[in-house]
Amino acid sequence: MCSVSSTKDIQPCSKVAEIYFAGGCFWGVAHFFSGVSGVLEAVSGYAQGSPAFEGRPSYEEVYTDTTGFAETVRVTYRPERISLETLADLYFCIIDPLSLNRQGHDEGTRYRTGIYYSDPADLPVLQAAFEKVSARLGQPLAVELEPLRNFFEAEERHQDYLVKHPDGYCHLPSKVFKYLRLYQDLAALLGDEPDTVARMAESAALIYERMKFFWVGFYRVAPAVASEARELVLGPFQGPAACFRIGLGRGVCGTAWKEAHTVVVPDVEAFPGHIACSSLSKSEIVVPVIRNGAVTAVLDIDSTAPDTFDSSDAVWLEKICGLI
Repeated sequence: MCSVSSTKDIQPCSKVAEIYFAGGCFWGVAHFFSGVSGVLEAVSGYAQGSPAFEGRPSYEEVYTDTTGFAETVRVTYRPERISLETLADLYFCIIDPLSLNRQGHDEGTRYRTGIYYSDPADLPVLQAAFEKVSARLGQPLAVELEPLRNFFEAEERHQDYLVKHPDGYCHLPSKVFKYLRLYQDLAALLGDEPDTVARMAESAALIYERMKFFWVGFYRVAPAVASEARELVLGPFQGPAACFRIGLGRGVCGTAWKEAHTVVVPDVEAFPGHIACSSLSKSEIVVPVIRNGAVTAVLDIDSTAPDTFDSSDAVWLEKICGLI
């Protein structure tokens, strides 16, 4: 017989699992995971407290950084709808994994990052997630990976905090929540459509509509013609007319293609060799679309304001390009 205590509608005997994420202030982390499809519940609490501390801690006690507890969110989910691997991947999209005891403007051991598991079978999956991120960054992570020692639910005033206080403090930028919805909706919209150009067209349209950027589009790597070198050729896009072709290493798009990594440009006028398709563009991000280890296209996004894009945009747009 199965029974699960949850405030959401859980079918009797439906398989559920849980994982615990410490990612800075639990208000934003809980709000983020409550919006993930397949997650049943995201509960704010305190985990990994010192064995010397007895009883349930209060928020005020945890705030002193003397209890050993970290602000942590217990995520209950349906494994048949979302995998632990995907949850861990999403977690690493909302934290700085190299920052010790600090996330955003919040500092202290209570704000340290960590993933705590109650099922030993989860460890290999989590280890693989850690190794992937560490390899990408080229550094060891300042993120704990431990079996769960203890967990206490936080006071009611901390549950669903950003639902109760929509304008309340959150260390996560608001665009993170927009990107989560965009990513999930795109994944559902694209489905198993086999045509890559069609997938690019839908992606450009939805990004443009949701994020309100000035220009969103793809440049595809075109095969060499006769004696001509390979070029990027304009693909599906949303926004004003743009350049038809861009050479390898030229401008922001050509650089992202050549170097096979995302290029974030706070000020396009300061970028060497910038190709001005529109004088209204002030900042830009270009993300390579990679298939079987080779760049097949780039996603180019422009803004009319300087300093629009940062590492958060890069992480989420790379995930979106992974859908293409």
